[in-house]
Order: sequence, then structure tokens, then C-alpha cells
Amino acid sequence: MELDSLAPGEFAPQTTYLNTASTGLLPARTVAAMGEAVAASAAGRPTDMFGDVEAARATYARLAGVPVRRVAAGASVAVYTGLVAASLPEGAEVLVAEADFSSVVNPFHLRRDLKVRTVPLDGLAEAVRPGTALVAVSAVQSADGRIADLPAIRAAARAHGTRTLVDVSQGAGWFPVEADAYDYTVAVGFKWLTTPRGVAFLTVPDDLGGLHPLFAGWVAGEHPWDSCYGPIQELAHSARRFDESPALFSYTGARHSLALVEELGAERIRAHNTALADRFRAGLAALGHEPVAAPGSAIVAVPGLGHRQDELSRGGIELSNRAGHLRAAFHLYTSAQDVDRLLDLLPAR
Repeated sequence: MELDSLAPGEFAPQTTYLNTASTGLLPARTVAAMGEAVAASAAGRPTDMFGDVEAARATYARLAGVPVRRVAAGASVAVYTGLVAASLPEGAEVLVAEADFSSVVNPFHLRRDLKVRTVPLDGLAEAVRPGTALVAVSAVQSADGRIADLPAIRAAARAHGTRTLVDVSQGAGWFPVEADAYDYTVAVGFKWLTTPRGVAFLTVPDDLGGLHPLFAGWVAGEHPWDSCYGPIQELAHSARRFDESPALFSYTGARHSLALVEELGAERIRAHNTALADRFRAGLAALGHEPVAAPGSAIVAVPGLGHRQDELSRGGIELSNRAGHLRAAFHLYTSAQDVDRLLDLLPAR
């Protein structure tokens, strides 16, 4: 089966773009909406960009499978991970995976009064024990595309009364998020959700997960425009109390990017992406290369070829060098021809 771009009218890359794990491409509708908003603001007739924030929040809630009241809108995974870290009592044990993304683990390490225990990704579920307060992990590993055994981690956490924090930044948009299965999930939008930078989401339980809104500004009020001066009299009754003051132009674009992902459907995108990744793996095998084992992932990392990234970029193929691996990421604007072009430029072993 020939695999073409899923949305050819929305994307027109001028390179062979295989770097979504770093930054996704912006759809045409997103670029147009942001341009219109900038022009309107420059002319002194700004549009309702706060309405765009709420539309983006609502679409993300549907993609994540939770009610909109459980979604906070911000700009950074590290900020939301830090919020979770700040909620833990002194001496609490946090379990994390080796070499996970810094934004997931660093906020816990910076609290010197927490006990951070690090284990291999494939041993995370078995390492949960009585007294473990939180397991924090990326659903899909940034460096090499490995997928965490989330059902096993969830089951172990429930058995021990342990909370779960899952970063879905490298999955949201193609990998099923199922945010309702975890206490907290976090995600940036500028990768697989194809939003501009400055967009991130936090999902929390109905009881708000014991989090304290440490950075609450006026947007965290139940009635934001009545919360502009002095202490907020009434915090939002929903996860909106954890909102950061939004990067409005980014959210104006995000509204349209998320709508495109929803229109195409994550399952359809997943089938497309993983078929291309499998095509690449088959081609690598024919060349004698063995990628990091990450079955079912849209990210393929090839050990020992990271140094080729600059050369390939000069040749019009965009990838990443991560931990010495050449990392390729296949998304809805990628085609089979893109995969084959990369394979043609890689050396046989």
C-alpha cells in the first residue's frame, strides 16, 4: 500500500521532514488564523483570542478523553511537572525511568527533600512498592521512541495507592492518550499536535488531585475579569485554576491545529505513522542496521548514525541526533517517498 500524506492541502514541506519528535509542522489553517490575529491586533481591532483558548481546551479534552473541566491550559510541561512536585510531602518517594526527558524528572530532583528513585523503563511497574507516592514517566520516550508499559504501571500504582503522572508529549496526536486512566497527564502541543510553541495541557482528577495553584494569576479565578486586582476571591472550580496566562497568538493557532487532528482521528494518524515507521525499519534491516527496539512507535532511533544528521539536513532531510541515535519521526504529512529517500541516503553496514 502506498502511503501518502493524510492532509496534503494543509502541509507543504520544502524538505523531507522527519523531525516531528522535535517540532511539528504548522497546518495552513493555523498559519492563516495566526496571521489574521496578528494583523487585527496591529490594526487595533483584536479578536477574541481567549475564546480560542477555550476552544483549544475543549478539543484537547475530547482528544484526551476527559471532561473539559479537568483540563488546564498552559505553556510548559516543566511548569506542570513542577506543580505536581510541589504538591508532594517532604520525604515522598518518586519513581522515574532512566534517561527520561528532563522536563519530566528534573522538577522532582530539584526538591532535595524528595526521594527520587530511578529504574530502567521496562522495570518501572515492578519497581512500584508500598510507600511510592508517585510514578512519573513519558508514554513514549523522546530519545528513542520506546513505549512505556502503561497498563502495567497503572495496575501496579493502583495496587499500592500510588499516583501517576504521564507525559504524553511524544504521543498525543497519534498515540491513545486515555488521560482518565492516570492522575495527571501533561503534554506540549508543538510536536504531534502540530500547534505553535507556547501551548501545553495538564489533566487532573475531578477532585483536582491535591494540587495547589502556586502560580495562580487572574486567569485562575472563577470569574477572571473580576480577579484582576488584589487576591483572587474565588479560584476556578475546575482545572482552569492551574492555567498559565496564555500565549494568545499560539492558542489562536492551536485551536485550528487541534481541530485538524480531531478531524483526521488519532487512530487513523496512528495507523499511517506506524506503517511508515515499519517501512523504515524494514529498510534498515535490509541495510544491516538495527534500530532501538520500539514496536508500535512512530519514532525510530538508529544507534551509531546520529553523526549523519547534519549531512542529511544539508541534503534536505530533517531528523534529529539524540543520544547518538539518528531519530526519525513519521507523522501525518510524511509519505512513503519520504521514507525511501532517507533509506537511499543511508549507508549499508
